[in-house]
Amino acid sequence: MPVSYEPLNVNTDVTTTKTILHEVIPLTGSIVSGTYSDQNIKNFVHGMFQSVYDYPYLSSSANHIFDLTAGYDESSVLSSSANVQNSKKINLYNQFSQVLLGYTGSNNVVRLFENDLTLDSTGSIKNAMIISFSRLLTKDQIKKGSFSLQLGVGSYDLPHNETVTLQDVSASTTGDGTTSTIGGDYGVLYATDGVATGSIDYATSNGPAYGVVFYQAGIAILSSSVFDQSASAGFGQFNSGSFAGDSSGSTGDHPAIGCSESLSSTSISGTCDALRHRITNLTFNNSTEINSTIYFCRLPVNKFNYSSNPTYTSGSKLVVKNNASDLPVSYATTIGLYNARNELLAVAKLSEPLKKTPENELTVRVRLDY
Repeated sequence: MPVSYEPLNVNTDVTTTKTILHEVIPLTGSIVSGTYSDQNIKNFVHGMFQSVYDYPYLSSSANHIFDLTAGYDESSVLSSSANVQNSKKINLYNQFSQVLLGYTGSNNVVRLFENDLTLDSTGSIKNAMIISFSRLLTKDQIKKGSFSLQLGVGSYDLPHNETVTLQDVSASTTGDGTTSTIGGDYGVLYATDGVATGSIDYATSNGPAYGVVFYQAGIAILSSSVFDQSASAGFGQFNSGSFAGDSSGSTGDHPAIGCSESLSSTSISGTCDALRHRITNLTFNNSTEINSTIYFCRLPVNKFNYSSNPTYTSGSKLVVKNNASDLPVSYATTIGLYNARNELLAVAKLSEPLKKTPENELTVRVRLDY
């Protein structure tokens, strides 16, 4: 029996929708540093960044989580040709700022990161540590207001005795009493919980901002100042020196140094090791955008009452009805979407057969996700 077609009216039978799905991504400090004795940490010969995996990276089961790197702008007080990997640190800072912020001024100067990203040349983050998340985790983007990072700010030997939480807030009261509303493409990381040190009170809800998270890029920029507020409280002991890849290439003991000193006097890998050592918890929600086209496929009363399935037979004869007085009966199991030349493009299967007779009309909702 020939196949029956029912044309779709694009004005009344077709519509589009968009759905946002969110997934919670929790990362504990034990995964980032310690669980696998750093066998899940991959360093490279170029020494420009460090990759973190959720399992020893040589295993086929390992998934890439994020990359860590660090750098500073050439106008930073840390910038010096005598520093370890000085040019690489400057180039890394410029690379991320150029891609995320672009250029400014008649001289096309790369913009500096700011702790509020109002781009008013105040609150600049010239010394930065950068976390670039894998697309496996962030999907299409990080959900606004969901990013939270808890850092140990105690001494290097006992970093988690004191912690500070950096939270992405869409609107927050800053330290000077003003309200800052965060834009749609990025969020500001405020110190919303932790310890009180010097003139900075981390325990208040209007604490200072120490970084920026770019949702679509899946990148968090942390200011080194989160560790350098008060050396007397242990913040200055950012790095112990017991790490591989420092300026001397030795793994022996070296004096504990502050975060700014680490950025200038040690390798990028050494600074990344020290940062990982202090990550207690990191969590955010990712977002997956699903675009859908919905087709309302209508089966009118006078169509699709006879099966076109060649197995719809009995005694080598096509079964229409047993008695002349019976109504024809068919069961819809599959919807096919065709183009203007009647070429099959997509097939949708129903969860269960739907009975169709001349006495009823069916409308089947078919959703095509992409």
